[in-house]
Amino acid sequence: MSVRILLVDDHQIIREGLRALVEKEPDMTVVAEADEGRAAVGMAHELSPDVVVMDVAMPGLNGIEATRQIRQESQGVSVIALSIHADRQYVARMFEAGAAGYLLKDCAFEELATAIRTVCDNRIYLSPKIAGTVVEDYLRRLGMSEDPAFSPLSPREREVLQLLAEGYGTKQIAARLHLSAKTVETHRSRIMSKLSIRSVAELTKYAIRAGLTSLEP
Repeated sequence: MSVRILLVDDHQIIREGLRALVEKEPDMTVVAEADEGRAAVGMAHELSPDVVVMDVAMPGLNGIEATRQIRQESQGVSVIALSIHADRQYVARMFEAGAAGYLLKDCAFEELATAIRTVCDNRIYLSPKIAGTVVEDYLRRLGMSEDPAFSPLSPREREVLQLLAEGYGTKQIAARLHLSAKTVETHRSRIMSKLSIRSVAELTKYAIRAGLTSLEP
């Protein structure tokens, strides 16, 4: 029985390349593609793939928050991060969100295929290239709680924070999240209060440091 895979990346050429490689594997098939996190959440809920191969830094809804929502809403779906980022905040946030694997985009396809089979066997896959980063982060966190500046934010507040950092206005955010403009303003006020931040520029810097967005094109 083929492993059913959902590919998520905001660059079409990467999705097309991955699809071509995946479909050469006799035990794997691509059931759908998504170019942003929010669509990925909906497709995962509708199609129930076995594995989601997830880009981490995407506009609108990043891979971290998309992974968190998929893991909450779609039982039995494993997520593998495929990213250019080896920074510890991206790796740590993806695993905290529920990812079962993390690879870098400069890996060979054979490694991704191995990762897919590994998570389907209910095991964790971690690229050897970032294993040292994860161990260092684990040692640093021993005896420490989660970053107190980040933990108070709810999932919805993290979504709003990312969109604010990416330059969306109140009405645009309201439309994307299906909220009222007043509710978005309330979220923004709460975020600023919780983080003791007074301007959107400071929010943007914070969002980048926290790994919510990289502001890459």
